Amino acid sequence: MHDHDEHGSELSEMTLRVKALETILTEKNYIDPATLDELIDIYENRVGPQNGAHVVAKAWTDPDFRTWLLDDATAAIASLGYIGRQGEHMVAVENTDSLHNVVVCTLCSCYPWPVLGLPPVWYKSAPYRSRVVMDPRGVLAEFGTVLPDSTSIKVWDSTAEVRYLVIPQRPDNTDGWSEEALAALVTRDSMIGTALAQTPGETSS
Repeated sequence: MHDHDEHGSELSEMTLRVKALETILTEKNYIDPATLDELIDIYENRVGPQNGAHVVAKAWTDPDFRTWLLDDATAAIASLGYIGRQGEHMVAVENTDSLHNVVVCTLCSCYPWPVLGLPPVWYKSAPYRSRVVMDPRGVLAEFGTVLPDSTSIKVWDSTAEVRYLVIPQRPDNTDGWSEEALAALVTRDSMIGTALAQTPGETSS
């Protein structure tokens, strides 16, 4: 165990500054600590890629839900309880053998928080936002996703009004799998379109 008195705090300078600011704002009654805890709980436990993976797995196993999702993603996703800011107007796009979908926000970082959580750093970066539009196949290859030349790539530009969720192709050899088992194959990146769904035996957990 470290001796904090001897070696000092293990918290970074930025973390210490944030905590100091939080303390000051709390003492002045500008913020409610309970509200902060609620926000932290939301983004740690209630929103994130696990929600999107559930949506995809259900679409893979329930044809009626898949049809509903492609027709009215906002309502279909809301039926599973995944609602909230940045998820009010959802569109689901489906990958096939001949078409692969990729999502970007060229203006900023619009992102479907209720089903994917907070966006990764690279999604917000200027190089991704500009290059994936001009050279999607090349950018995907840099992510390790090399597609056949016969597969077309469509880039969807998210806006403040519309957010996209990619339904990746269901991996082979998963017949009879439960929704829970299938959801474990669905990654955040596969729902953005920069990766494919994992194959059986490829999951890290």
